[in-house]
Amino acid sequence: MNLLPLAFESLGTRSMATFVETKDCRILIDPGVALGPWRYSLEPHKIELERKSQHWRKIKSYSEKSDILIITHYHRDHYNPREPGIYRNKTVFIKHPEKNINYSQKQRSAHFLRQIKDLTYEIFISDGQTFEFGNTTIIFSEPVYHGPDSRTGYVTEVAIKEGKDVFLHTSDVEGPSLETQTSFIIEQDPDIIFCDGPMTYMLENHYSQENLRDSIQNIIKIMHETRVKKFILDHHLLRDLDWREKVKDLFPMAEEKGLQIISAAEFRNLENDLLEARRKKLWETTSISKIREKP
Repeated sequence: MNLLPLAFESLGTRSMATFVETKDCRILIDPGVALGPWRYSLEPHKIELERKSQHWRKIKSYSEKSDILIITHYHRDHYNPREPGIYRNKTVFIKHPEKNINYSQKQRSAHFLRQIKDLTYEIFISDGQTFEFGNTTIIFSEPVYHGPDSRTGYVTEVAIKEGKDVFLHTSDVEGPSLETQTSFIIEQDPDIIFCDGPMTYMLENHYSQENLRDSIQNIIKIMHETRVKKFILDHHLLRDLDWREKVKDLFPMAEEKGLQIISAAEFRNLENDLLEARRKKLWETTSISKIREKP
């Protein structure tokens, strides 16, 4: 099984777009990319806008190579309603558009399905289902909360199995801070996990210290109770420049277990490029450059 993270926060945009290739099929999970509209009371810098365009071109390129596209939920960093053409002649697995869904995502899903229904090869509702393609099995969790409660809706976690290889994509669990989110991961016993991580950049706002403690304990539990060797933490967590400090309790345990906790960029042997987290610095640098350029 070959894995390629296409767009993640550690690569400079909001996304969890991931390409998975097995001997039987090519799968693209969550083909979307976005930017935080405001951070530090600042809009996206031009470098972020350019990176978003680069990542979307890459996602489109890999969508053309893919047989299967998966949508774990209807937030726009996980799907793109503006370019339905990427779903043409594809098998598409979607989060249920009407059940276990909040109002805004229900509206989005209805619009999205109207756009793609005449383009796709087939559309399947994925919630809690298992699908087989030769020796490749795709397993979807029952809907779990997007975060510690249902305010921002529900998502489906995804496991892909090929022989002894098991890859797990958490989607937006914001941790995982809950037992329902964690139990699916443990049941699948993955050796590689792409996890969106705790939302530490919003501590004491949307995300509590208790949520963070629960997430750290659940990640430790996953490390103990699965055969994971590479635990990729990214997405929400990598919107925080101090992400390593916020989850520092994980690293001694990882070392003891002989596993890696790394970002999606590090998984690709690249340096982290946390553009959103560095937005204030990007704008300060731009302002300094403009002052220096004045005659």
